[in-house]
Amino acid sequence: MSDSLKDQLLGLGFKPSPAVDRHKGPRRGEAPGGKGQGGPRAGRGAIGKGMAGQGAAGKGGKHPGGPRGRGPRTEDDIDLAKAYAIRAQREKDERIRAEREKQEAARLRREAQAKLAALLEGKGLNAADAEHARHFEYGGRIKRVHVTGEQLRALNAGELGVVQLGGRYLLVTAATLAEAEALFPACVALKVDPDAPAADDPYSDPRYQVPDDLVW
Repeated sequence: MSDSLKDQLLGLGFKPSPAVDRHKGPRRGEAPGGKGQGGPRAGRGAIGKGMAGQGAAGKGGKHPGGPRGRGPRTEDDIDLAKAYAIRAQREKDERIRAEREKQEAARLRREAQAKLAALLEGKGLNAADAEHARHFEYGGRIKRVHVTGEQLRALNAGELGVVQLGGRYLLVTAATLAEAEALFPACVALKVDPDAPAADDPYSDPRYQVPDDLVW
């Protein structure tokens, strides 16, 4: 056959189909498939742009009411904060002052005890052969010192006294007792006033002495 298949078909009445450029996309504004301009994709694009614009305005713009959950500080809030700061500083100063006073009192106590120890050195009259236990109240408890019969009479007459030093109770003269009291009043364990009623010191009478084997 000299004629091509295409020519034969044209001769039989078939018409050639219009040429289509497959590499060329739909025209601008025309949706794929030739359904006209402004198809579903165009609508969704417009909505997306609108929402994006609103989000940008929400991030970058200022909220008319200021930051959420926090309003501007009022003058009352500022005054209250100042009052709390002043009170906290005052309490801190009081704690520091109390600690300094405590340390100073401890220092003075140590110095007084050192002077007391120097004063009482060699002045204790405690006898090794003391046969009487003289009881007295000191520091809220019943204490005792062993004395001879003669020392017991002198002690009850106010001629002798008892001082506490380093956990020991020393029997001293009334003059030494007065010096010790001037240095450190808390050291005076027993100071008898001979003019005081006997009821004020029930342990002054040997007949009412507390037995040595009594457990308090």
